[in-house]
Parts: sequence; C-alpha cells; structure tokens
Amino acid sequence: MEVRIVVISLYVLMIFIVGFVGLRRTKSFNDFFLGGGKVGAWMSAFSYGTAYFSAVLFIGFAGNLGWQFGFSALWIAFFNALVGVFFVWSVLGWRIKRITSEMGVATMSEFLEKRYGSSLFKLLSAIVIFIFMIPYSAAVFMGLSYLFTVSFGIPYIYALIFMGSITTMYLVMGGYKSMAMIDMIFGMIMVVSVSILLFSTLDAGGGLSNIASNLASIDPDLAGTVGPPGFWALFSVICLTSIAPIAMPQLVQKFYAIKDKKAVRVGIIASTVFAVLICGVAYFIGSTTRVFFSPETTPALFQNGIPMADRLMPELLVNIIPETLTVIILLLILSASMSTLAALVLISSSSFSKDFYAGFINKKVSDKSLTKLMRFMSAFFVFLSVILAYMNIDTIVAILGISWGAIGSFFLGPFVWGLFTKWITRFAALVAGLTGLAVCLILYFCGLPSPQAGTIGMFTSLLLPPFFSVLENCKKCSK
Repeated sequence: MEVRIVVISLYVLMIFIVGFVGLRRTKSFNDFFLGGGKVGAWMSAFSYGTAYFSAVLFIGFAGNLGWQFGFSALWIAFFNALVGVFFVWSVLGWRIKRITSEMGVATMSEFLEKRYGSSLFKLLSAIVIFIFMIPYSAAVFMGLSYLFTVSFGIPYIYALIFMGSITTMYLVMGGYKSMAMIDMIFGMIMVVSVSILLFSTLDAGGGLSNIASNLASIDPDLAGTVGPPGFWALFSVICLTSIAPIAMPQLVQKFYAIKDKKAVRVGIIASTVFAVLICGVAYFIGSTTRVFFSPETTPALFQNGIPMADRLMPELLVNIIPETLTVIILLLILSASMSTLAALVLISSSSFSKDFYAGFINKKVSDKSLTKLMRFMSAFFVFLSVILAYMNIDTIVAILGISWGAIGSFFLGPFVWGLFTKWITRFAALVAGLTGLAVCLILYFCGLPSPQAGTIGMFTSLLLPPFFSVLENCKKCSK
C-alpha cells in the first residue's frame, strides 16, 4: 500500500510539473487549444491513442463485452485498430490538417460553419459537443473511481473528487501542448503495463489453451467467432467504436494540431501499432473474466446471478496481477484515462468558449480573455462530469454508447461528406445531422441498446446527405 501511495504521489507531482511548464509556454488561445499547430508525430500518435483508449475501454468495455462475447470481442479490437486508427490516420489525417489550415478553423464547429456557410450549424454543433461529452467524461471518471475504490479501499466519492482535481489542475494550467507532452509518457506507461498484464493473465489462467478450454466448457460460442449475444450485437459495437472516431471532435482535433504531412505518415504506423497492442490486450483480458469469476466463487460481484459489469475488470486487475506489480496497473488505467479526460475537457470547453461565446456573444473578445474563459470552462466541465459520475445512472458501456452514438450520429455525415465533396448542400447536411441524432436518441429511449441505437443513427447521418442534396438540386432544376 505504501509503495502505491508513493508512486501515485510522484505521478501527481509529474503532472503538476508538466502543467506548470505548459503554463509558462502557453501565450495564446492557439497555444492552449492546438499547441501552436506544430505538434510532432510521436506526440500526436500517442495523444490520439491515449485519447481513444481509456478507463472506459479497460474497465467498462473490456469487462462487460469480454464477459458477453468471449474471444469474439477481439473483433472489436481488430476493427478499432483498422478503421478507428489506421483508416482515420491514412485517409483522413492529412486532409483534415490541410483543409482546416486553409480554412483557418480551430474546431469541428467552425469547420462545419465555413464548409456549409451556416452559423446555425456552428451553434448546434457546439451544443451537441458540450451536452454529450459530459456523459463520456463521467464514464471515464466512473471507471477510474471503481479501480481506486478496489485498490485503496477509499469511498467512491473521494476517488471521484481526487481524479477530478488532478484533471483540472494539469489541463487548466497547460492546455494541449502540456497534454501532448504528458501523453507520450502516458503512452509508454500503457505499453509496459499491458505487456505485464497480458503475461500475468496467461499465467493465472494456465496458458491460452487452458483459458480457451475453460471458456468453451462454459459456452462453446465464447471461444468461437461470434459470442452468445449474436452477430448484430457484435456488429453494432464494432461500428460504434470503430466508425464514430472518424468524426469524434476530440480525436479529429489531433490532426488540426499536427505539424506536417511527414508527421502524419509516421503517426499512421505508431498509432496503429499502439492501438493493436492496447486494445487487443484489453479485450483479451476482458474475455477471461468468466474463467476467473462466477456467482458461486465470487458472489459479491453478482446480483441475482448477473455480473456487475463495471466491477469485473477492477477485481480482475487487482487479483491476477502480483501484488508487487499492481501499481503498474494503476498507472495503466490512470494514464489512459487522464489523456482521454484532458481531450474531452479541452474540446467541450472550446465548444462553449470559442464556438458559442466568441462566435455569438462577444465576437470581439480578446485572445487573452478567450484563453482565460477556456481555463474556467475546463474546470466547470470537469465539475459537471464528476457530478454525473457520482449519480452513477447506468453502466459505463451504456453511458459511453449513447455519448459516442449521439455525437457520431450528428457529425459523421456532415463532416465526412464536407471533407470530400463540394456538392453536398447546407440543407442536406443539417437534415442529416439532426435526423441521425434524433434517430439515435429515439431508439435509445425506446429501449434499444446504445451501441445499436448509435450505429443506426450514424448510418442515417452518413446516407442522407447525398439523397437530400440530389433532391434539392432536382427541385432547383425543375424551376
């Protein structure tokens, strides 16, 4: 226990030092939000990867989906790396940097405003980002707090307050450059940690073949190609977690800030390898939860025979890792989550400060005042996220699912078509974004699981723009 406290204290000290250095180097809004637009390949790659994969992955998704799907959950890891990372970096990365630089925009909302000539689009975008990033951040705080509660025996609320304070401290001080600097350190910690985690799990489970045999004895489908929930359930999770990143503002922002085309090329390889390792290990470990836990052997993790999904991975991580190495796993989850939280907070605070306040309330706001407002809104956003996490309204998968689903459903179609075409109309893009969001939310509140609701909403958003653009142009021609 003493070793863990010392290591976590040193970790917090490191964050404070990096935040202080970033504070001294941050002279403008562009420095605070985009690191001056000159962030290198490795910093960008690690920043993208650590923002993508957080406590939500390790605690919520890996445990919950690994329990449900068994080894077939590894398909999620495969497509996350192939589509959510490799495709985004290789096909969209440089195009995003080039086009946004030419337009002189710094946020997703500004891009949509300029691309479609609509201030309404900018306003709606800012609202969607701010509202639906809050539950995403809350899900990350929940995952972190569960782990700290299990590891240190401290009450859930105290863990939340501790994590919220650290996040606020280093982000408010330094901004994006500070975040990118520390993300490299976080990324290296994650690589070492998942390697230890993989070997410890294989050792505890008696090797891969023994784990596979145990899963098959519980249910043959758990060791098969598609787990018990079925193809559609697996497909929807793959789509939600692999396609949504194409238009997730906190991930797209990494390309606004990247230095040049060469940095993008290097980042493609670095970020993809990172994703394969981190995501692959996470879902593999999650798939072993049925081997180690059952209502008979660990009744405290079950209610009426049903596992408490968000508690599975914290217990697994604490129990299968040698006690001398548990601090490494704490650093793994902490590093992954701090990066994601910082990215979410930065994007959400910018949606209010840059897009809403500077865009509609005070268009002549000074750069200095705008940066101060960003810092204040960052702290406020963390506060709202912690409050929602304390309410503990649903599982991590459900909360993140509706957050990603809603954001992806609104932005995917307008953003992708806006990047690659000039003939998609403003009306078509607006209808697609609003319809996709409405479909996602209606299906969710009617009882459809959030990954499925989000997947249908995203495809709606992606397919509608060309249809309505053609329809609108045909009406013009008929006149």
